[in-house]
Amino acid sequence: MSRANPWHQAEGSTWLGLFALTLFMSATLLFLVQPMFAKMVVPLLGGVPAVWTTCVVFYQFTLLAGYAYVHATSRWLSVRWQATLHLAVLAFSLLVLPIHVPAEWTPAASDNPVIPLLFLLVASLGLPLFAISASAPLLQRWFSATRHPSAGDPYFLYAVSNTGSLLALLSYPVFVEPLLGLERQNQLWAAGYGLLGALTVCCASALWLSRPGRRLPKRVSVQPDPDAVGGGTTKAPGLRQRLRWVALTAVPSSLMLSVTTYISTDIASVPLLWVIPLALYLITFVMAFAGNAFVSHRLMSTLLPVAVLGPLLLTITSLPISPAWRSIPSHYIALFVAALVCHRELALSRPSTRYLTEFFLWISIGGAAGGLFNALIAPVLFETTVEYPLALVAACLMRPARSTDASIRARRLDFGLPALTTLLAAGLVLTSRAVGLPFHSLETNILFLGVPLLICASFWPRPVRFGLGVAGLLIVSLLVSRVNDQTLHVERDFFGSRQVILVDEGELRGLVHGTTVHGLQAIDDRRRRDPLSYYSRGGPIGQVFSRVTDDSRVTDDLVNRHVAVLGLGIGTLGCYATPNEHWTFYEINPAIVRLARDTSYFSYLRDCSPAYDIVLGDARLSIALVPDRFYDLIVVDAFSSDAIPVHLMTREAVNLYLLKLAPGGMLVFNISNRYLDLGSVLGNVAHDVGLVGITRLDPADADGARAEGILPSTWAVLARVDADLARLVQDPRWHRLPTTADARPWTDDFSNVFAALKWSR
Repeated sequence: MSRANPWHQAEGSTWLGLFALTLFMSATLLFLVQPMFAKMVVPLLGGVPAVWTTCVVFYQFTLLAGYAYVHATSRWLSVRWQATLHLAVLAFSLLVLPIHVPAEWTPAASDNPVIPLLFLLVASLGLPLFAISASAPLLQRWFSATRHPSAGDPYFLYAVSNTGSLLALLSYPVFVEPLLGLERQNQLWAAGYGLLGALTVCCASALWLSRPGRRLPKRVSVQPDPDAVGGGTTKAPGLRQRLRWVALTAVPSSLMLSVTTYISTDIASVPLLWVIPLALYLITFVMAFAGNAFVSHRLMSTLLPVAVLGPLLLTITSLPISPAWRSIPSHYIALFVAALVCHRELALSRPSTRYLTEFFLWISIGGAAGGLFNALIAPVLFETTVEYPLALVAACLMRPARSTDASIRARRLDFGLPALTTLLAAGLVLTSRAVGLPFHSLETNILFLGVPLLICASFWPRPVRFGLGVAGLLIVSLLVSRVNDQTLHVERDFFGSRQVILVDEGELRGLVHGTTVHGLQAIDDRRRRDPLSYYSRGGPIGQVFSRVTDDSRVTDDLVNRHVAVLGLGIGTLGCYATPNEHWTFYEINPAIVRLARDTSYFSYLRDCSPAYDIVLGDARLSIALVPDRFYDLIVVDAFSSDAIPVHLMTREAVNLYLLKLAPGGMLVFNISNRYLDLGSVLGNVAHDVGLVGITRLDPADADGARAEGILPSTWAVLARVDADLARLVQDPRWHRLPTTADARPWTDDFSNVFAALKWSR
């Protein structure tokens, strides 16, 4: 056996390190630019969901275009001509860097932001993003054309690429955003892109200098491990294989987004919680395509039905878990196991390098399909997060079978047994209706669906049987959820899910958005005009309006007062309106306006508001059109959940409100939040702008307060001078807004949500 030339070994190590570093760099830049650019355009376009959805769709299709470009050029060009073309694309894209949004680019407030945003994305970001998107399949194809001993199976480099994505994902909210403003981020990203171009030139040079047909000698020859990533199949992929590749990427993509939506909607809308599912998703890609198996694929495939059983039980039966956050680990475990099984199946079915670019093209199609289904289709089709259990079922269908019985009888049972289980669950539901059992108690939920679900668990050796059984129970659970005396209305759109529910044994109606209550109203005519939830007369906001009304009566300034409220809710604040005042509500979601005006649910607007207008659209963009010094009072209450719209609390936003505020007026903020300390955030901004600010916490702990529909709340008031705050400053329940030493105020260029988390203090 001949000994390996040390020079060849050194050359091989250099090539491998070069290609790995370039792939790592490209993936890092790709994941950094997405939140950075979205943050650039939100102050210009507002916080409408169409902004982020449009960005996501653009990123998905640009990635798809990059993979298609690599596949097409691989078919029609030699690898060296392909390298020449791609270097030209990289050089040309440098002309649009650093990324910028033209100062004159501001679409009309009445325009749909999607079309102008797409044009901006293409013009400002399209070419660099396209070039980066092509890197993963392109560099792997180039590496396969070198003389490195691993060139015959370059798929392990995909794990390196996803490691870069993971690093960027974790570093942006924790390090990049808190430490760097947008302008500095943009400059460093442009420098990183230049470095990527230089590294790509080095990779192309290594490719040109290589001598095809002669590979570097291997040091060790190992036997193939059936549980490790091997060399890929040399067989040309057929239609069935291509569709399987799409499914194996679409299902984990959809599942990752579904878990994120479910947890933030139905459990806790904690800021930055979306990072964990995406990180787990990327980790499974790294583990699946790494050169050695971290975990036995057979073991994970066996554990998959067990891992999904808990989340399926919670979602199908609506079992109450208190506190709700205790169920979060079970959802993360299910996502990790399901995604790892799917991605491992994907890695084990990868083709030879001859079909490498086509393989990655189908992967990108699957990822885009999963993302688009969750972002655009599911909110239209489903009233709740039904896509989550559907994705779990689909993941179970993707796992390899543990039963080798392929007889006709076994296949018939794959369909027959799930049908019988579904009929059993439906029969139990109908029986309970006949005998008058309560539909939504814990006991009946377990009886109706929990027992049949455990029966389905016995089907685990056969993926089709298990998946169809769970799918049948999901259908039954959807029918059961329709019969709920406490839920009056359910709907969902791109802003999230909303429910109108009965509270306190039917004495109150409430609007719930995800996990956040957005308003309560008493059904009793005697209390129908009483502001409840966060807006009670004895609470901070009630005291503010009492002070405004009393002072106006003293100064005879009550006539023709103008009040702006950013965020409508169910119109509760309208009950503080007085004659000869004119109120303007700014609301971004048309569905909220429709519900607030629907007197079969809520009647605050009809019963309390003498004269009001509702302006649809992003509040910050809309209020900018109002004449200066127009409003005597501005109330900012536009927080749709515990995840806040940052652009409504920046220095630029407060300066805008101040411009529209009449002399002696006040800015009032609802800063109630379970997870973020918004008091210090607002205090830092107020100090920077030169305003005085006070805050009051109402714990709603008086006898019977909760039973009457009064909820804990925290409010802050800003004014130009203390005299404008009048009697509020003298009340010991009000305190000065805290400020954080050496902390930068939030601006359109800089914000630090991570530091504002209460647990981080």
